[in-house]
Amino acid sequence: MEVTRLDIPEVCLIRPARHGDHRGFFSETYNKQAFAAAGITEDFVQDNHSLSAAAGTVRGLHFQVPPRAQAKLLRVVQGAVFDVAVDLRHGSPSYGRHVTAMISAAEWNQIFIPAGFAHGFCTMEPDTEVLYKVSDLYAPEAEQGLLWNDPDLGIDWPIGEAGATLSKRDGEFPPLRDLSRVFEYERKA
Repeated sequence: MEVTRLDIPEVCLIRPARHGDHRGFFSETYNKQAFAAAGITEDFVQDNHSLSAAAGTVRGLHFQVPPRAQAKLLRVVQGAVFDVAVDLRHGSPSYGRHVTAMISAAEWNQIFIPAGFAHGFCTMEPDTEVLYKVSDLYAPEAEQGLLWNDPDLGIDWPIGEAGATLSKRDGEFPPLRDLSRVFEYERKA
């Protein structure tokens, strides 16, 4: 497994080994011991699967607040997404900044997003399927969001507002400046 830290080093890309022959391939996409050796020690408790029919579908930017905050491990099994993680940890050197990555079935890569980040993606191909593990169960009372196209974030989305397909709820989330202080940065000793 290959692990690459992004500009916000808590967020990382993971490329599992893929072994193929004339029958197809085999890949171990998650191994708790191997992930722990790479510094990812979350205990994942739920798997989610989404299908986005249209290219240009935006999902996010979502997060759950403490004590139900979620880390995510996301991979694409069909299609591709432009993935975004925004640091919401007050006191963090990267508070309000974001990182992006292309995650696709063709690249066979994954992205790890720790708790304390808003997360979302835009589908780059029709019929894109995304699988992701989360470190806490879905809790509607803890679910919040950040406006996907908040100009203060400066995210260079691959689609304009007019071409985006998104839920009514995702389009009504507040901008960063109006979010309550829900996450605190914990300095490592």
